[in-house]
Amino acid sequence: MALSRNQKQAQVKDLTDKMGSASSIIFAHYIGLSVIEVSELRQKLKEVQAEMKVAKKTLIKIAAKDAGLPELTDDTLEGPVSLIISNDDPLSGAQIAFKFAKDHDQVALIGGVFEGKMLSKEEAIILAKMPNRETLLAMFANMIRSPLVNFAGICNSPLSGFACALQEMADKGGFTEEEPMKEETSKENEEPANAPVEEKSEEKKDDATEASTDTATNDSNESSDTSGSDVSKESES
Repeated sequence: MALSRNQKQAQVKDLTDKMGSASSIIFAHYIGLSVIEVSELRQKLKEVQAEMKVAKKTLIKIAAKDAGLPELTDDTLEGPVSLIISNDDPLSGAQIAFKFAKDHDQVALIGGVFEGKMLSKEEAIILAKMPNRETLLAMFANMIRSPLVNFAGICNSPLSGFACALQEMADKGGFTEEEPMKEETSKENEEPANAPVEEKSEEKKDDATEASTDTATNDSNESSDTSGSDVSKESES
């Protein structure tokens, strides 16, 4: 059934809006799918914020031009094609279509548009095989986390080993807090005992010095008395 002029204009406008805001567009063959299979594919695409649009190639070309996309040629849109439009994650629609094609030979990716550039068949398949955003974020988080975990383990290992060694010494009784106290107490007890001894020895030295001084004084007095008596005797004679 042929479309009226107004219907064509409405379809071009709808395609222009969707293609202009799409994060990626994949061109895919779909001829041979049953109505049920097409509905199943549409539902899977809807779950990931993507959709499938079918239109005549002439209208698709006009819409692409109005949306500011690269010019589409007959070689790019070979045969009847559908548009797999991703509205959020640019990989979501391509991934769903690629997985669906594994169980349905009628579906095949033939190209696309991503970031304003045309994709060949091979490039469209590569895009569809890339990990999704959640997987990439998880991989990136693990890449950042892994060095930090290793660094924390390296820093924690010597401290934990040292703590374990101290605990083992404490359990075996090889290290107690009372031993230093005992040593300090013994030193304090020894110091007063030594002090009087030194004082006594000094007192003995002083007594000995005084005794020797007295002896020397007495000896000198006696000698002086003896010499004086001798002198008087000589004078008498």
